[in-house]
Amino acid sequence: MKIASRIDNLPPYVFATVEKRIAEQRAKGVDVISLGIGSPDLAPPKYIIDALYESALKEDTHGYAGYYGTPALRKATAEYYGKRFGVELDPDTEVRPLIGSKEGLANINLAFIDPGEIALATDPGYPTYRMGALLANGDAYSMPLREENDWLPVFEDIPGDILAKARIMWLNYPNNPTGAIAPMAFLQQAVDFASAHDLLICYDNPYCDVTFDSYVAPSILQVPGAKDVCIEFNSLSKTYNMAGWRVGLALGSAKAIDALTTVKTNIDSGIFRPIQDAATVALTGDQSWLADRNAIYQERRDIIMEWLPTIGMSAEVPKGGLYVWAKTPEGVNAQEFAVDVLEKVGVWMTPGTAFGDYGEGYLRLSICISADRLREAGERLLRL
Repeated sequence: MKIASRIDNLPPYVFATVEKRIAEQRAKGVDVISLGIGSPDLAPPKYIIDALYESALKEDTHGYAGYYGTPALRKATAEYYGKRFGVELDPDTEVRPLIGSKEGLANINLAFIDPGEIALATDPGYPTYRMGALLANGDAYSMPLREENDWLPVFEDIPGDILAKARIMWLNYPNNPTGAIAPMAFLQQAVDFASAHDLLICYDNPYCDVTFDSYVAPSILQVPGAKDVCIEFNSLSKTYNMAGWRVGLALGSAKAIDALTTVKTNIDSGIFRPIQDAATVALTGDQSWLADRNAIYQERRDIIMEWLPTIGMSAEVPKGGLYVWAKTPEGVNAQEFAVDVLEKVGVWMTPGTAFGDYGEGYLRLSICISADRLREAGERLLRL
């Protein structure tokens, strides 16, 4: 049996490896506090769960729900973007529900990357941006994100020979893992750059409604002309605490949506109907609870910010997302430090190199655990 070369060239998914390492420690009896993965630990509000339950009770909601998402969900998505961002979307041609946004992030590469072509991926960045290109027999080029540039890529630094083969460019703000935000002037610059170089911007925006300190995150689709060159990915996983439900969204360029749909219709058969019905209610229902949820996350963020200096670490205060991007102690290797901490005090923090070479010197700390456990993590780290 011969395995495809794309699999030989593909590293294991970093967070699957992390889960295995943590499981090994727990099997030894270690009470591990994991600050590793951004999986919301809070449930959706009851009205969303009730919508799932009520739909699942119906006899006609258990077959295939269609390839394109229900008309109600597409309409709800367009209305949400209209109210939230002031962006007009055609529910039929500019909106496509996804089985979680991650599958869309991977599948868009199959629609736009031919062998030998390139995806421009932020580094550090979500691993799927790079892995999707490799699965399409393409390649990924790292656009460094550096503190001195406010964690924004410098488009002028991309070599001409790379641009000639580049087909898509990944951007993500509020950013995972750095927590950085992007001003509208930068998003306009990105749209202009993509237009000039015939690129599709893939804008990953799952943290747009997980924000702090009164910050309101934009959509790149607010930029004039963005729908000509952009597809935005969003997710109910983060905004509505629905990570395990697997429902996401692709929006924007009708051409890109159509190409992605061609891939998807050959791969999957759509989202379970009751989940779509619940997602519709989530997007159209009461949104006021999000402020209270974000206040919980903000408290957790602040707890981490309080104890970081006591262990020789520091971080910029993030205004969005589910993470604190913390500098390791001076001269310390991120991977070695993360493993050492896990083995000595049972706290796991993801090394920045999990997100690319430019993540060296940093650790990503998730705020998806309770305040009490975060305080305990800080107390344990003081014992190092």
